[in-house]
Amino acid sequence: MVFKRKPSLEELNKQGKNTMVSHLGIIFTDISDNSISATMPVDERTKQPMGLLHGGANVVLAETLGSIASSLTIDLESQTCVGLEINANHIKAVRSGIVKGTTTPIHIGRKTQIWEIKIFNEQDQLSCISRITVAIIDKK
Repeated sequence: MVFKRKPSLEELNKQGKNTMVSHLGIIFTDISDNSISATMPVDERTKQPMGLLHGGANVVLAETLGSIASSLTIDLESQTCVGLEINANHIKAVRSGIVKGTTTPIHIGRKTQIWEIKIFNEQDQLSCISRITVAIIDKK
């Protein structure tokens, strides 16, 4: 298990209250020993003017998953984590429904972490793949 603590889904969902996470309708749906999943609706909050899921919304879902996962691997009393870089390849357009993202670790180091996030449409087709690099910083 990569996580130092494993919160309930209720706890994860409470963290996003009154943030972009709740505004976009992101809901955590699963936490395992080395992954976290969440869903996001494809609606007026997350679409771009052409009626497709906005690439930036995909990135918000990806960064949310990677950052939360990273925070569960460190001692929050003495450390914090911040995003250094994120990228996303948008593979398949999504026009409606819900997308589901799942993050898994690629590298869990003392000072950096890399997380992969795969986002799927309701037909379980890969619509976006993202990777976030996170810095682990000691609190002073």
